[in-house]
Amino acid sequence: MSHKDYYEVLGVARDADAAELKRAYRELALRYHPDKNPGSAEAEEHFKAVSAAYTVLSDPEARARYDRLGHPGDGAGFENFSVAGFTELFENLFGDLLGRGKKGKQSGRDLRYTLELDFVEAALGCEKAIRFPARRDCEACGGTGGRGGTAGLTTCAECGGRGEIKVQQGFFSLGKPCGNCGGTGKTITDPCPECRGAGLLDKEREYTVTIPPGVDDGSVRRVAGQGEPGRRGGPPGDLNVVIRIKPHPIFFREGQVVACEVPVSIAEAALGALLGVPTLDGVVEMRVPAGTQSGTVFRLRGKGMPVGPRGSARGDQHVRVVVEVPSTLTARQRELLTEFQGADADEATPKRRDFRAYLERVKPPAA
Repeated sequence: MSHKDYYEVLGVARDADAAELKRAYRELALRYHPDKNPGSAEAEEHFKAVSAAYTVLSDPEARARYDRLGHPGDGAGFENFSVAGFTELFENLFGDLLGRGKKGKQSGRDLRYTLELDFVEAALGCEKAIRFPARRDCEACGGTGGRGGTAGLTTCAECGGRGEIKVQQGFFSLGKPCGNCGGTGKTITDPCPECRGAGLLDKEREYTVTIPPGVDDGSVRRVAGQGEPGRRGGPPGDLNVVIRIKPHPIFFREGQVVACEVPVSIAEAALGALLGVPTLDGVVEMRVPAGTQSGTVFRLRGKGMPVGPRGSARGDQHVRVVVEVPSTLTARQRELLTEFQGADADEATPKRRDFRAYLERVKPPAA
């Protein structure tokens, strides 16, 4: 592959102009870029080949020499160069395609904020104002780090203000960001007294986050462009809001169902009662019929979690009735319960009657 015709490598005609060369290189280099093909030796070889071809053909003098003499002699083929050199070439031309800046541009850092919500807030949706520390461009210097903005800056002596330096690797000349100025073309000679040359200051920010109905615990709300600012014209980062839902003393969630347990007394279960039951929308009345058994589940339609677009529909709420037996009794209560137990008829408690009948059948004979 190292001696394959460079025009064939890029898939262009020999009279292709600069725009055609760049378009072909962009398409092929993006397809075979190491970031898109991690661990693939074949993709790496293709990437190096198209990069070597473009490096030569995009330089008028190198292209003319190639057209006259063909490939350089042994030792100057693309296989003798590290993929890092060609990656720098690609990033200088098309860095934004892979989320990287060009000539010193830096994307802002993403920020992470953990937001605690009550159960009802998470279920019905809400807006929450959050405050968090974030670095912002220093107003005194406009983010340059130099006193007065540009007064404290001078042209970089290493790159002459270009922001990049040329590195010769055999037959190829590659551009890379200047390490002395970070690709800006300027160095700080008189630092800004406010930020001490950093160009950034820590400031507290406030932002209102919209929480949609029915959000899950642990979900992340990504707010594009609300992270830290980019440097030297780079794009800002994002704000990632991690949702944590605090446990509720009554409710718990089962998918789109809101569930709760309601304790009732023996008398309420036996005689029936009209109970106040909490829901996401407030307290509603629910009738418990006479003879309700402990563990019976009642359904309240449309009182559960919001579902569908923008929470336009609602799931159900399940209410589990639990009969609470008194742990202590007064003398009068004990007397009444003893009297009730003596008058207890099997017809009123068929499950207990059937259970005792089963015990009689399986009980071993007396010795």
